[in-house]
Amino acid sequence: MTTTSHRLAAEDVSLGYGDRVIVDNLSVTIAPGVVTTVIGPNGCGKSTLLKSLGRLLRPRDGQVVLDGKAISSLKTKDVARVIGMLPQTPIAPEGLTVADLVARGRHPHQSWLRQWSADDEAEVAAALAQTGIADLADRTLDELSGGQRQRAWISMALAQGTDILLLDEPTTYLDLAHSLEVLDLVDQLHADYGRTVVMVLHDLNLAIRYSDQLIVMAQGRIVAQGSPTEIITAELLAEVFGLDATVLTDPVSDRPMIIPIGRRHVRGAVGYEQ
Repeated sequence: MTTTSHRLAAEDVSLGYGDRVIVDNLSVTIAPGVVTTVIGPNGCGKSTLLKSLGRLLRPRDGQVVLDGKAISSLKTKDVARVIGMLPQTPIAPEGLTVADLVARGRHPHQSWLRQWSADDEAEVAAALAQTGIADLADRTLDELSGGQRQRAWISMALAQGTDILLLDEPTTYLDLAHSLEVLDLVDQLHADYGRTVVMVLHDLNLAIRYSDQLIVMAQGRIVAQGSPTEIITAELLAEVFGLDATVLTDPVSDRPMIIPIGRRHVRGAVGYEQ
C-alpha cells in the first residue's frame, strides 16, 4: 500500500536491460531534505537504481513512488517539475551556449498556452547565479573546463525548479580539485535551499564527506543504509568491495576516512621502504 510519508521511494522493484536482471526485489526510501549517496562496486546496480528513481528506466516489477503516486502514472512534465536528473555523461548539441543549455531546464514549464516569459528568464538567471557561472552564459560548452561544464549541467537541473536532484557520478572525468568544487556546490545547494539530493559516487572518501546518508549496494541489493559514521567499517569494506582497509577519523571532516591497504608500501611488510 502506498503512503505519503516520503517523497521518493522504490517498492519491490526489479530492474534490468534486455534479458539481464541487475536489481531484483529491492525496496528503498529516500530521506527527504538530505544528501544521500549510493555506493558499491562496479556493476552492482547503483546507476540502474538512480535511473529508475528518475523514471528513465521502468521497473519490470514493483514501482517507484513519488509524492504518494506511482511515478509511471505521472506525466513526464509533472515529474520533471519535481525531479532534476543529471546522467553520468550528458550530451549537448555542438556549439550550444551555457545560457541555451540552462534555458532547456524550463521546458517542463512550457506549453502552447504558456510560452517563454520573464519568470523563465529570471529562473535561468537565478540558476546561473547559484552555480557561479553567470559570467559564462554566452560561452559554448565546448569552451569550458570539466568543472565549469558540470556546473552548467547542474544549472540546467536547477532551472527546472525542482527540489529533488538525482546526480549520477557528477565528478566523472574530473580531477580532485574540480571534484571538490562540484561537490561543494551540491552541498551548498542542499544547505541553502533544502533540496533532496541523491548521488552515485565512486570515490568512497568523497561520498563519506559529502553525504548525510549512504546506501551501500552489492549484487543488486542493499546491504547497508545509514549515516557514514554508523555504517562505514573495515568489515563492510571487505564484504562489499573486497577491500582490505583501515578506517580512521578524518581530521578535516571528523567523519570516517578509508585508508586502503595493498601488498606494497605497507609499514612492516617485507620489502617496505620509506
